[in-house]
Amino acid sequence: MVFVGVIAVVTALLSLPIATTSGESAPFMDALFMATSAVCVTGLTIVDVATYWSTFGHVVIMFAIMVGGLGVMTLASILGLAVSRRIGLTQRMLAAQETKTTRLGEVGTLIRAVIVASLSLTAVLALVLIPRFLAMGQGLGSAAWNGWFLAVSIFNNAGIGIIPGGLYDYVGDWWMCLPIIVGTFIGALGFPVILSVATNLRQPRRWTLHAKLTLITSAGLFALGALLIGAFEWTNPATLGKLPVADRILGALTAGMTPRSSGFSTVDVGQMSEATWFMQDALMFVGGGSASTGGGIKVGTFAVMLLAIVAEARGDRDIEAFGRRIELTIVRLAIAVSFIGATFVGLATLALLVQTDLHLDVILFEVISAFATCGLSTGITADLPTSSHYVLVVLMFAGRTGTMTLAAALALRERRRVIRMPEERPIIG
Repeated sequence: MVFVGVIAVVTALLSLPIATTSGESAPFMDALFMATSAVCVTGLTIVDVATYWSTFGHVVIMFAIMVGGLGVMTLASILGLAVSRRIGLTQRMLAAQETKTTRLGEVGTLIRAVIVASLSLTAVLALVLIPRFLAMGQGLGSAAWNGWFLAVSIFNNAGIGIIPGGLYDYVGDWWMCLPIIVGTFIGALGFPVILSVATNLRQPRRWTLHAKLTLITSAGLFALGALLIGAFEWTNPATLGKLPVADRILGALTAGMTPRSSGFSTVDVGQMSEATWFMQDALMFVGGGSASTGGGIKVGTFAVMLLAIVAEARGDRDIEAFGRRIELTIVRLAIAVSFIGATFVGLATLALLVQTDLHLDVILFEVISAFATCGLSTGITADLPTSSHYVLVVLMFAGRTGTMTLAAALALRERRRVIRMPEERPIIG
């Protein structure tokens, strides 16, 4: 309900005449879609963000991204700390659900870490990007604003930029692309991982199991995505095929990272091959880490399911990783989150297929991008009918809040029964 309230406020602000460059009030759908995309840190848009919205509109969008990236209960906890210098028990419990912290005593520490990590990493990204905009001939004020906005969007995996023409001209620009790759990777790890690594930086053995699984799986998915996308697009003259070898490598690296939920693209996604689209579908559906600014079913969910498959293939009784045993309740939770996420995607895909005459491949790409709060698009977003825009709005909201709320609700729900039924094994496969 708080997310709905924040989206409503941002929609109202973007509906003001001052929010557009034309000085006229934006249509309701334009304001609602932009507000939902910003608060849910998605990046899908039906208007050109750089030219349609004014400076006031850009400021509203930037704050919406920051609120959505931090998380509503995390932000409320920050405000509580600022006012009373303490966090109440109820607020600790709600924030613990959102930040995936199992110990209530760690919530205050995690909230402070969120503040430091978010502002510090965003500031570092901005300090790297501002000189690049200065080198492009922009004034100090313009370069500082563009650098900060882009840094906020990168760290929060929002994929929303205010650079006219997008990032297509920077496909071979290491100064621009490297911060996108690094910032996206860190932002998609999740605050619990950042805290675990930061507190035990020189002792990796003391990192939590969640941190180890997230780091290794995220790095593996990035490497796999960059390698396959680079191979699929290496000779495509509409994307990487026309570029020098160094630019192709950088373009592949960027393309391998952005489906993790970033949404920034230095090549035209609409011109990519269907094999690349399918690869990006899979990467987007997995998304980022738990309690991160990324979307999808989460890296931890994917890692647990892989470990369960490996354990079953080996005939192991327990699911183990890094000297720790994973409870079967976690596996059941991972299956539930994955299945419900796939159900969201399936129903939305069916709805858009009925509402449009587009092919399944582009519809599925758009739907998964919305659910995974990624923001990549083949270019059909603005041309979809209004009814489809409403479907995407609901899907972006569900992708940002649905899996988080569902996981928290299922994890807290535990029904104990005195009587247990006799065991029997149904046939599987």
